[in-house]
Amino acid sequence: MTADGTDSLEEPVLWLDEIRSDDIGLVGGKGASLGEMTDAGLPVPPGFVVTAGTYRAFIEGTGIDEELFDAVDVDSDDSEALAVAEERAKELILGTEMPEDVREDILAAYDDLDDGEAFVAVRSSATAEDLPSASFAGQQDTYLNITREGLIDRIKHCWASLFTQRAIYYRNEQGFDHDIVDIAVVVQRMVAADKSGVMFTSHPSSGEPKIIVEAAWGLGEAVVSGSVSPDNYVIDREADKVIEATVADKKVMMLKDEETGETVERAVPEDKRNARVLDDDELDRLAELGERAEAHYGEPQDVEWAIVEGDGRSSDGRTHSGDVFMLQSRPITTISEDAASESDEEADGDLLVQGLGASPGIASGPVRTVGKLDQLDKVGEGDIIVTEMTTPDMVPAMKRASGIITDEGGMTSHAAIVARELGAPAIVGAGTATEQLEDGQLVTIDGEKGSVTEGTVAPDEQTDAVETVRPENPVKPMTATEVKVNVSIPEAGERAAATGADGVGLLRMEHMILSTNKTPERYIEDHGEDAYVEEIVDGVRGVADEFYPRPVRVRTLDAPTDEFRQMEGGESEPHEHNPMLGYRGIRRSLDRPEFFKHELEAFRRLFEMGYDNVEVMFPLVNDAEDVVRARNLMAEAGVDPEKRSWGVMVETPSAALSIEEMAEAGIDFASFGTNDLTQYTLAVDRNNEHVADRFDELHPSVLRLIGDTIETCREYDVATSICGQAGSKPEMVRFLVNEGVSSISANIDAVRDVQHEVKRKEQKLLLDSIR
Repeated sequence: MTADGTDSLEEPVLWLDEIRSDDIGLVGGKGASLGEMTDAGLPVPPGFVVTAGTYRAFIEGTGIDEELFDAVDVDSDDSEALAVAEERAKELILGTEMPEDVREDILAAYDDLDDGEAFVAVRSSATAEDLPSASFAGQQDTYLNITREGLIDRIKHCWASLFTQRAIYYRNEQGFDHDIVDIAVVVQRMVAADKSGVMFTSHPSSGEPKIIVEAAWGLGEAVVSGSVSPDNYVIDREADKVIEATVADKKVMMLKDEETGETVERAVPEDKRNARVLDDDELDRLAELGERAEAHYGEPQDVEWAIVEGDGRSSDGRTHSGDVFMLQSRPITTISEDAASESDEEADGDLLVQGLGASPGIASGPVRTVGKLDQLDKVGEGDIIVTEMTTPDMVPAMKRASGIITDEGGMTSHAAIVARELGAPAIVGAGTATEQLEDGQLVTIDGEKGSVTEGTVAPDEQTDAVETVRPENPVKPMTATEVKVNVSIPEAGERAAATGADGVGLLRMEHMILSTNKTPERYIEDHGEDAYVEEIVDGVRGVADEFYPRPVRVRTLDAPTDEFRQMEGGESEPHEHNPMLGYRGIRRSLDRPEFFKHELEAFRRLFEMGYDNVEVMFPLVNDAEDVVRARNLMAEAGVDPEKRSWGVMVETPSAALSIEEMAEAGIDFASFGTNDLTQYTLAVDRNNEHVADRFDELHPSVLRLIGDTIETCREYDVATSICGQAGSKPEMVRFLVNEGVSSISANIDAVRDVQHEVKRKEQKLLLDSIR
């Protein structure tokens, strides 16, 4: 072997059509799967793999291997050591030049790919992915829309992602030595799709022999994230024909900016909004490919696909009109053996509404139409929620309901996923359910067939739904700005962790309390103080376990009086004209320290149990006096503010204007709650239909408060974050990164998009500084 370690490396690059499934040790799990699909004749975008041997020759030939493995040989339970290990590994790999001949081989392969003008995806493919005893999938990085200029750098970033804190921790826990796991990198041409979506070769819940196709205009991110209601097509495999075609009102689409490669959201042209996305020929082609994939793998598949249409060549210069591509194929893991029998009962009433069956089971109850968030209190146990689209704020009401119906969304929307998490029958994409169904009307929903019928069925005919959380294959770019995730219910912790987020920016404690349907006073009266504390500990612990050692920021109780009033024991709650401006957040906690101490005791127990990744966040503070009082109560409860990470929500103009004094009081972080900050700054009730059009999180005044707060916090070494829904908006993401925010916390379905938006903005800032 030569000094650069390349003499023994015969093939640093392999094309996908050269790869077979038994090459997994050379190209990793992802590379082997794509090679196998290519070998099976499935239409996979062309590409090549920088082999695991190239990575191994790089670290050994350059002499960094011993120092690298020594650096990551740390105690998994020491979060500080893990962070240092990750940083050192990154320095070693990124700071070491790639041997010139290997660089030339990789760039030559890129130049052969679409004449060297392609946008490509650069995807990590670890050799230990998808083992029977452990799955390392999703732990390493992927970068999209990369050009020749950034290719080598992104390959090295993929190599470095083998040593993230999460990957080091996981390998240690699984008993794998770091020096036996190698990593390959897939370089694959991006597809500038005109149509895209997902396809299930069997029903994803029941396993029936039906192909389900969801389709929308543009790139597939809109379908996967649930931001658009896709068309839904059902193909009977036995009859070999389309038996249902539900055409949705598709309001938005995702497109690639041809100059920058960025993914941007655009309104769908009027002539396409209600037009059918797929014709019968395209559906036949997709069904054929789906059946071929299933036959090849021997089990039902969940396929992501894309179609390029138009005359001649597509915008990438190489893809021909009418081309259909399979971007991914993986087994459907959500099929229940019992699901098919669960919806065998037929409701006898007249059909009222038809949508997409998103979560199986049959449930009856009175309709509760929810148009605004302040209407959630009318949803009681056993009701059927009917709404345009659910949001995380609706989760407490969703947990009380026996079923869910939405106008918008598809099989992967927020409503569908949370319903399956909760085990509640759900119908999505029902179009005009909020207009056709009346409050109080008794209906029966069939979450398998997607039907809403008049009347009810007997209780013993109502069936339990099956938890069918669709697996994710998250793309996690490496960014300097951390991208975290908001978690509404502890039950969603596993799926949230699978996004690859850098931690939890907001875990709402009130959902752990509201789920008991008792106020804290009534719960303690019925079960005792210790049981109340353990209720909180168990909820937080479940999420902290999923994310360890990544931080989990827990917000103390912030339920307004109208939510408490509908629970057992809520009779004594005050009646407030506007509960959002009233007795909630830290105000309630400081006014009733005898109950607040139980929340703080839960944190003390968690820290005592070793959960040093838990952080404490106080909501709706106004000034430094609130902060000092909360800090003192925390210390009295045995939680040392000097040793634990704690901070505040910035939700009022007064908090933003008092941030310097709060920093001097010792906070470690400040997190923007943009929903409240916006409505309090603009004097706009976002739930008031007469002024809701004036609600604008991007208003210059709101942005100035945020920007000034970030600047002050930087001076005091206080981290800043955002956990309001505006954090999922591309415009807000770009503003925050430009201002230097420490982290952005997004809703679960938006994490991937925010990660890429952050990456694009950071790259632009870097390029601008160089230029």
